[in-house]
Amino acid sequence: MNYSIDKNRLQEFGSLEFIAKQVVEGFITGLHKSPFHGFSVEFAEHRLYNTGESTKHIDWKLYGRTDKLFVKRYEEETNLRCQIIIDNSSSMYFPKNDKPSFENPNKIVFSIYAAAALMSLLKKQRDAVGLSLFSDKVELHTRTKSTTAHQNYLYTELEKLLIPIGDDDHKKTFAAQSLHEISENIHKRSLVIIFSDMFETNAKTDELFSALQHLKHNKHEVVLFHVVDQSKEIDFDFDNRPYKFIDMESGQELKIHPHEVRDQYIKTVSDFKKELKLRCGQYRIEFIEADINKGFRQILLPYLLKREKMY
Repeated sequence: MNYSIDKNRLQEFGSLEFIAKQVVEGFITGLHKSPFHGFSVEFAEHRLYNTGESTKHIDWKLYGRTDKLFVKRYEEETNLRCQIIIDNSSSMYFPKNDKPSFENPNKIVFSIYAAAALMSLLKKQRDAVGLSLFSDKVELHTRTKSTTAHQNYLYTELEKLLIPIGDDDHKKTFAAQSLHEISENIHKRSLVIIFSDMFETNAKTDELFSALQHLKHNKHEVVLFHVVDQSKEIDFDFDNRPYKFIDMESGQELKIHPHEVRDQYIKTVSDFKKELKLRCGQYRIEFIEADINKGFRQILLPYLLKREKMY
């Protein structure tokens, strides 16, 4: 589900942070109109009441409106730490588009706007956020902080990624190596959110899955958003004519007719995704399919549900 954005206000402000706030406002409005009405949307001020704790800080007025028990939260309480990890390899720039946008994103642009929206929610909740970027190496890794200056810095780093890469830029994916390194640098218990297509260069699946398992160290909660263009990358929905396919990470070209390889391609991709989901289940990593053509509710709602479970 996409959220309407005021185009005139976009032209006036145009920043990633502003768009993220618009997405979050639309999401919260949608919650009020959905079966989740009454769900904890007073992010900065309340958390769910836990059975057995003191009733001193229960918000009885909110209980009257929602029929659910919420406890007032105070700024001195320890809030959530969230590390957002984005795969910035060349495969994430599919579909190739000279001007990817909020309305017509490729995988990296979708991930950037999704991450920015999550950061806006985290700010509402007074939570701390850090950002990690990787391709064939870790390109950026920050600590988690909740200050406005830190979040502005993260928005600036994300905005840099909105610039399309050139045809000669081929950044390979070494997710296993990068995720191991990032895992070593997330010391305190955190919610770890990954945006990646998980297409590894010369992938050894056991190494990749070992790196995902490593993220569960130190009792982190991990959510993997498997970012794909469902139509092209999973369903292989191409017209019945010859195509030239280009590997975005190596530049290798292949001229084929899609129907000649479609069945084998779909089987290979399906098998990999099934194994990825199975391993995530074994490691207690939440695996969520994120189709770039289906908007941001598929990102924000799972995050919100995960956060509520952690409190």
